[in-house]
Amino acid sequence: MSENLEKLKLAEKLVSRGKVSRRQFVQLAIAAGFTAAAGEVMFVKAVRAEPKKGGSAKFGLAHGATTDTLDPAGYPDTATQFPFSGAMSNMLTEVDVDGSIVPDVAESFEFGKDAGTWIFKIRKGITFHDGKSVTAEDVIASFQHHMGADSKSAAKSLLTDIAEIKADGTDTVVFTLKSPNADFPYVTSDYHIPIMPAKDGKADWQSGVRTGAFVFGEWEPGVRAFLKRNPNYHKDGKPYFDEVEFLTIADVTARSAALTAGQVHWISRADLKTLNLLKRDPNVNIEEVTGLGHYTLPMHVNVAPFDNVDVRTALKYAINRQDIVDKVFLGHAKAGNDNPIAPAVKFSIDPEPKHTYDPEKAKFHLKKAGMENLKVDLSVADAAFNGAVDAAVLYQQHAKAAGIDINVIREPNDGYWDNVWLKKPWCACYWSGRPTADWMFTTTYSKGAAWNDTNWSHPRFEELLVQGRAETDEKKRAAIYAEMQQLLHDDGGALVLVFNNYVDAASKKLAHGKVAGNWEGDGLRIAERWWFA
Repeated sequence: MSENLEKLKLAEKLVSRGKVSRRQFVQLAIAAGFTAAAGEVMFVKAVRAEPKKGGSAKFGLAHGATTDTLDPAGYPDTATQFPFSGAMSNMLTEVDVDGSIVPDVAESFEFGKDAGTWIFKIRKGITFHDGKSVTAEDVIASFQHHMGADSKSAAKSLLTDIAEIKADGTDTVVFTLKSPNADFPYVTSDYHIPIMPAKDGKADWQSGVRTGAFVFGEWEPGVRAFLKRNPNYHKDGKPYFDEVEFLTIADVTARSAALTAGQVHWISRADLKTLNLLKRDPNVNIEEVTGLGHYTLPMHVNVAPFDNVDVRTALKYAINRQDIVDKVFLGHAKAGNDNPIAPAVKFSIDPEPKHTYDPEKAKFHLKKAGMENLKVDLSVADAAFNGAVDAAVLYQQHAKAAGIDINVIREPNDGYWDNVWLKKPWCACYWSGRPTADWMFTTTYSKGAAWNDTNWSHPRFEELLVQGRAETDEKKRAAIYAEMQQLLHDDGGALVLVFNNYVDAASKKLAHGKVAGNWEGDGLRIAERWWFA
């Protein structure tokens, strides 16, 4: 290596510490044989490579409602998930950027004789924001908060298989399951189950005291959440920001304007229609990640006419999903096939027959249902997902060829998740997806699940759900999950529209490492993992 190249390598390390100016670096690059333009690119990369501490970051979110609560049993949208789970809290485990399950509040986990018993050791030295050490009692109370006959928690269905939780000393928690579950450590990473301090034997969610990278500051539900850096965070060096603020900006045009005006540093769910304009902005980066998320049109299968499987099948054949991918999502999505398990998830299949656009097949199933024509209401708002209204209008046009009249009801964005989803018989919804098939099935499609937005239940599906969790033979497990996906495809009430890419936009002032795709916003951990360049 030449002397000039050695100096350049040293300069790359010094740039991130502010020891070498842009001009000095470019001069060294030229001396080492690079062009000035290449030197500029190398300088920018060097500046962004090393995380720096400091600054106040603002994030623009697509969701939020005045009815939002600090209670993690709910957390219906990103306005609570980002600040209160991703930034303010930790779960027992965490899904890392590669999709693997790793310890978080726990420092280790292992199963006992089989996957029916799981033992979690609490991380030494981890404390709540008020300085209290985390104990087994806190972990137990945090899980029990979502359990019990009266629980309305979205995580309740995930935890019904727990027979007993007990402490083994102050730093060990033992979960005994009703049946083995090889994926149980993934369950404990769910953003609804942050570890909270126990108070009088119950989880104290009201105080907002957690263990996360940031401490509760100010909150206006449906408007903003402001958090301050936790100086005693258990992850070395993190977080990098001093303060973070999450702003609800439901209108996508307003979000884009806030970013370009410098009012926020990052926005979720960039407007695909104007993405080219954002790309031209020299101060903006487009961040696109293929994740597990998908958009659905769930039908209540216990409400006419959706209680007829042939009606459901007709509606699945009456939509041209590829047309919606091309015109609404501009190619930033993949057409669905009424299977909610993303292609990237282990054991995923693509069921047959494909539910591609076929008005004649739709007519055939309507006739089987005893109907020549069908008129149904579809409630939508862009609060469900960007483009939901446009997708519904296109669907309305597609369905006419099958003799189906879809009345598109445009619902208000504000309060959509409280007043429409789970309430109206047919509406629009988004799912962030889940990293395992069992997790997705249990959260959304198992009988009695709080977020079963189709009210669908199937005896064979429930039987397979228990078998799949306990099965450790990979081939047998694959066959079980294949049958479950086929059942949902054939009989379920969820019209899976598309698997969406996470398309966000960020100021070039921000920097980050590899971005996770398990949830949006770098696994909801954008506040903890990102920094100012």
